[in-house]
Amino acid sequence: MASGEAAVESAVREVYDAHFGRLVGWTTQLIGDRDLAHDVATDAFVKLLTHWHSVQDPRAWLYTAAANQVRDHWRKRGREASAYEKFVAGSARAVDVADSGLDPATRLSVRDAVESLPERFRLVVLLHYFADLSVAQVAAQTGKSEGTIKRDLHDARKQLAQRLEVTR
Repeated sequence: MASGEAAVESAVREVYDAHFGRLVGWTTQLIGDRDLAHDVATDAFVKLLTHWHSVQDPRAWLYTAAANQVRDHWRKRGREASAYEKFVAGSARAVDVADSGLDPATRLSVRDAVESLPERFRLVVLLHYFADLSVAQVAAQTGKSEGTIKRDLHDARKQLAQRLEVTR
């Protein structure tokens, strides 16, 4: 093995040891499925290996890659749920969630509120509040200015407060 490859392998191993467990935990919280979260984190590390020489901040890059995969997962689930609802409605077996007897607080969680944010807000909220990246790190990962990230976070907090206030 060449010394350059050994150095890269050592550096990646260090990043892996430092962040893999927390990345799995973070994605588990977002997805709700530890096995799938493990797969997402593993895939993020595989992608990191292929981009290693162009990555400035491996931790921020990993969380961004994982957040993108989580977003894709929820988009797919949304399409599946929509198709299922159409099927169920066509079968006259639809159940109205509003009539389910659940109070609004039970129906709307913080996860639901974050998922309902517009795309431009959702990623910055996930990276800043859930992955604990600084505004500067989020800006670097998303290619936006720090001012834009601060404004997006402010607007996202406002929308989240409105959505969650309805459930109180």
